Amino acid sequence: MQPDGFQKVVFFGKARKDSSIPVAGVNYRSIEPCMKTSIAIYPGSFDPVTNGHLDLIERGEKMFDLVIVAVLNNAEKQPLFSVPERVEMLREVTQKWPGVEVDVFHGLLVDYARKRGAGVILRGIRAISDYEYELQMALMNRKLEPRLETVFMLPGESFSYLSSKLVREIAQLGGPLKDLVPPEVEQRLRAKVL
Repeated sequence: MQPDGFQKVVFFGKARKDSSIPVAGVNYRSIEPCMKTSIAIYPGSFDPVTNGHLDLIERGEKMFDLVIVAVLNNAEKQPLFSVPERVEMLREVTQKWPGVEVDVFHGLLVDYARKRGAGVILRGIRAISDYEYELQMALMNRKLEPRLETVFMLPGESFSYLSSKLVREIAQLGGPLKDLVPPEVEQRLRAKVL
């Protein structure tokens, strides 16, 4: 038995309180807003993590039960920060979101997604050039694992130009990093490049 005015509704596998509100002879249903449906992986090098990354993480955390920020351990690249340093920075700046976990992976992303039980790959797209590359990767991931979906998100307008590479270059030239990275990351960048 439900309380008066509410009935149990299942929405994406979660119980919701629902009420019908008559307005001008039409019943409108009010459902608590929540779109969380599954586990998403947000992969990348995060060298360093930028405010653009955090924008996508925050928005993804509102959409999925769990967002795993997966730091790629790629021995072929020579990053500015080591994998443990990047993981530590990410954990520090994402600790306010309970639905976010930071992890490390190497090898095929689809294998890591299977291992973690993820059904979604979360990717940010800033420009057409990003889309072409990301589309190719998404189609290959789908070929390797048909159950894995890729969700593309556009960054907030103020982050559409932002990349880790640009942030590293600005830091190396002594430029301002305000609003590009969190203060904790700026401190580490300044210490690393000076």
